[in-house]
Amino acid sequence: MKSGITRAQFLRLSAGTALLAMSPFSLGADTAQQPLRKRAIPSSGEQLPVVGIGTYRGFDIARQDSAAWADCRQVLQALFAAGGSVIDSSPMYGQAEQAIGGLLDELQAQDRAFVATKVWTQGRQAGVKQMQQSMALLQRQRIDLMQVHNLVDWQEHLVTLRQWKEAGRIRYLGVTHYTESAYDQLEQVLGSEKLDFVQINYAVNDRAAERRILPLAAERGVAVLINRPFGGGNLLRTLLDKPLPDWAGDYHCTSWPQLLLKFCLSHPAVTCVIPGTGNPRHMLDNLQAGRGREADQAFRERLIRLL
Repeated sequence: MKSGITRAQFLRLSAGTALLAMSPFSLGADTAQQPLRKRAIPSSGEQLPVVGIGTYRGFDIARQDSAAWADCRQVLQALFAAGGSVIDSSPMYGQAEQAIGGLLDELQAQDRAFVATKVWTQGRQAGVKQMQQSMALLQRQRIDLMQVHNLVDWQEHLVTLRQWKEAGRIRYLGVTHYTESAYDQLEQVLGSEKLDFVQINYAVNDRAAERRILPLAAERGVAVLINRPFGGGNLLRTLLDKPLPDWAGDYHCTSWPQLLLKFCLSHPAVTCVIPGTGNPRHMLDNLQAGRGREADQAFRERLIRLL
């Protein structure tokens, strides 16, 4: 019998913020209560949990009495219960920043969260205004990580971010993008500017970042957040109906999402993956990628061959 189970089977065995008993043929159960692994932020040495959460779409909610709000509350509870902390958002994610602020307040968990958001506008004054609004919505006096979203007016905003970091209004600064078409510009910014973080797209079927961006980030001592780790969703939808490979259990993986996330984390330049979800069961599933046996070169080669 194969050592893995499908995501649907795994999710039926999960509830609340704890993982319930699993099949004896699944090797993920013995790691379910382990804390998430951590990796160092190169510029400071601070240890960051390797699995976080992206809030695009999933956290774009307004009503505190809605089912979606309750789900997102459980998502954050699961993240914190596992020892996670990274929550990534943006002003372009609808009402996500406001939802995060409200939920963290409800949970009295502001001090447990590593909150990252972005500036996404043209001009210094517009950027300052937008970042001030983000701080108000997030209910925070200081943002852990402020990023220039998709490199929009990055020269102007990095000047402000350095001033804010010096003043203690932010802890770290960085830039983001989500497509290979921006890699020429992103490479120039990484090579010429002193950054704490870069956020980039990377997945087993989207490995262009391996050639230029990830090696350069490692060389420059820049932490890496990974967005779109499921290949933008298309890859995951393709895989979910397929049985897991026989060797998945050797790495304590019980679902395709865990395999895909462990692939991203297998690159030594990657600091943290931030798959987006507003579903607490998916959050529990994703968190398992930060536990158990780490992926190695054999894992990477096997997974690539499957696609």
